[in-house]
Amino acid sequence: MIDAVGNPQALLVLGGTSEIALAVVRRYTAARKPRVVLAARPSPRRDAAVAELAAAGVPVTAVDFDARDVAGHPAALDKAFADGGIDVALVAFGVLGDAERAWQDPTAAVELAEVNYTGAVSVGVGLAERLREQGHGVIVALSSVAGERVRRSNFVYGSTKAGMDAFYLGLGEALRPHGVTVTVVRPGFVRTRMTEGLRPAPLSSTAEQVAEVVVHAVRDRRELVWAPAPLRLVMSALRHLPRAVFRRLPA
Repeated sequence: MIDAVGNPQALLVLGGTSEIALAVVRRYTAARKPRVVLAARPSPRRDAAVAELAAAGVPVTAVDFDARDVAGHPAALDKAFADGGIDVALVAFGVLGDAERAWQDPTAAVELAEVNYTGAVSVGVGLAERLREQGHGVIVALSSVAGERVRRSNFVYGSTKAGMDAFYLGLGEALRPHGVTVTVVRPGFVRTRMTEGLRPAPLSSTAEQVAEVVVHAVRDRRELVWAPAPLRLVMSALRHLPRAVFRRLPA
């Protein structure tokens, strides 16, 4: 269960090598030692994350998970829940891809859709089933402001995040009567490995700053948050701009 100040006893991260996800884990394990399950593809980064948490005295388990292997998702979730219930499940995987290649190469476009949307829907349905049976828990879905109004500069990526965002908002409504909360987090530009080499956008943030938003949102049972918070006003204005004006804005 989640205690009065928002700390879970058990935390599952789908996309366990994500910099934002690991920042959330560090935030939760700084003072307490919840049980942590890192679900990700086997890699040196996953090994390093497991070793870091184990060295800090955190009970940690690694589970093999591939966002595109939807047939393997039920088994991966079974392993993640094998040692008991999960209080907070963080859906943190995603790929940015090459924006120009994505709209001209079907393989690249489908990969973005399979990871960012299809994979996210698959695990969302699986998590919903398990948390509904528990009667409690929080699903945190890392979305993006890129999905709020899709730009020409990255419209394939933005479209996948728009679909993922809508799915998890709807899932939250479906799970509300069952004692389960879904929190959708919409970060702006985050300075991580995924965005390395790209020009930072205004109101950019770090993984640690997004993690702080996530932790507070879980504590307060928020259903939708922006990181940083002022992006809510910015995106509200952008959503209502006429298309002719919107397309002239800097990418």
